[in-house]
Amino acid sequence: MVLSLDLRRYRNIVVLTGAGISVASGVRPFRGPNGIWNEWDIERCATRTALEQSPQLVWQTFGPLRKQLQTTQPNAAHRALARFEQSLNKHQRFTLITQNIDGLHQIAGTRNLVEFHGSLRQSRCSDDTCEQSSFVDQRAHTETLPTCPTCGKPLRPDIVLFEESIPAWAEAHAKRSLRECDFFLAVGTSGTVFPAAAFARTAQMLGARTMLVNLEPHSEADSAFEEQQIGRAEELLPTLLGVA
Repeated sequence: MVLSLDLRRYRNIVVLTGAGISVASGVRPFRGPNGIWNEWDIERCATRTALEQSPQLVWQTFGPLRKQLQTTQPNAAHRALARFEQSLNKHQRFTLITQNIDGLHQIAGTRNLVEFHGSLRQSRCSDDTCEQSSFVDQRAHTETLPTCPTCGKPLRPDIVLFEESIPAWAEAHAKRSLRECDFFLAVGTSGTVFPAAAFARTAQMLGARTMLVNLEPHSEADSAFEEQQIGRAEELLPTLLGVA
């Protein structure tokens, strides 16, 4: 039986989500036995080099995924986190850091959100010096290479490709939240992909209570998670967070 957590005494709550939270929405993970990376030539279509040499190939790779996302909706786990944030009192702070690029937390209504790897629902100019800001873009661009309305250079999906760094603002926001965190919750993630893999350890070292909600347990002997709830996030989170 899953019991509701009493989180009223915590002042700085940080949640990290990974691919597992979106599986119930029909979003395939990139990693794992059935992951998308098993079917793609990463170096050819998902790197900074690929973007510079063949931006159309990058769109032909990620465009169909964007098209699939247009009919994808948040599930009970996404909605539970959004309702939980809304239920907190004025003395509590909530930060949700997601490794996912599906944009489902934003659709669910989460306000203080750090999309660590960007969002496939948005496009931006491929020239990092261009003044054009990122914008919501529903087109898949698999047939014709899109160009920036400001400078005319190719547009790109607003996601972090291989050979690229996490945006400095996102990393700084995450680190600042972790320094002040007193309750850390990871959902739907193996906790093995850096730099997010270090988040739970950092929170634990700074004295925060740490918990994992995942389909598979974190089996390391020195796991940074003091508590683990094993099961489907969409079934566990509404009750755990008291928003069922």
